[in-house]
Amino acid sequence: MIETIQSLFEGIALESILFPIFSIGGLALLFGVVLGFSAKKFAVESDPKVDRIISVLPGANCGGCGFPGCTVFAERVVTGEASYRGCLPGGASAATEIAHQLGIDATPLSRKAAFIKCDGSNDNTKRNYIYDGPKSCVSASQLATGGNKTCAYSCIGLASCKNACLFGAIQIVDGIAIVIKEKCTACGKCVTVCPKKLIEIVPDSSVVRVLCNSRDKAKDVRENCRAGCIGCSLCQKVCKAGAITVEDNIAHIDYEKCTQCMECVNKCPSKAIKVIR
Repeated sequence: MIETIQSLFEGIALESILFPIFSIGGLALLFGVVLGFSAKKFAVESDPKVDRIISVLPGANCGGCGFPGCTVFAERVVTGEASYRGCLPGGASAATEIAHQLGIDATPLSRKAAFIKCDGSNDNTKRNYIYDGPKSCVSASQLATGGNKTCAYSCIGLASCKNACLFGAIQIVDGIAIVIKEKCTACGKCVTVCPKKLIEIVPDSSVVRVLCNSRDKAKDVRENCRAGCIGCSLCQKVCKAGAITVEDNIAHIDYEKCTQCMECVNKCPSKAIKVIR
């Protein structure tokens, strides 16, 4: 009698284990068949041009083209919503190959790179205090003084731009950010994260640059930075090409007009205009 009862309970226990296993397995098989059928039934065939364009892109998905990733960019190029020259990391070689896939002639693409408009190194600027907060330029810029340097327009140097760069093109040297042009793809990531708006994308071939972004008057500039633009307008006067204008106490260069005659570089009394190769 006892052996019969034990056998009965063992049978029930075995059934309680096997039933869920077979039930789950059966459901999984059913869902697999349904998903497989749906995939074939509702599959959307990709455009071969899109696939070929994707194959020539660097695959960085950096967003420099203005789209979420390389796949979306390739789709927009094929539909005509994006320029075939829109992939900045890919440069001229990618643009040429994409144009070939589209069956159009590629026009020459001038290389561009990021430029940091500041020479406020540790030697050129003063410090208001020792900053010991989060290692973020954005965090430091929220302080009343806009950072620990006496120049409110200066590079903070806490590497927000460096950390945003996907290509290792930015380094922090002597308290300021420096661009390694050979690595820069002009994707613009650094431009968007800089709280001081110090970074811009410029033609790589234009080597004459104003390394300052201060809007302060000459007296304040001299007190805060030894390398700042004092807004004297001497560069504007000596530029025969009309490529320099001084507005809001700071010199601006029109790179399309600049002939790189170096007159402004030679005449600048504060050496805020330099040659960057």
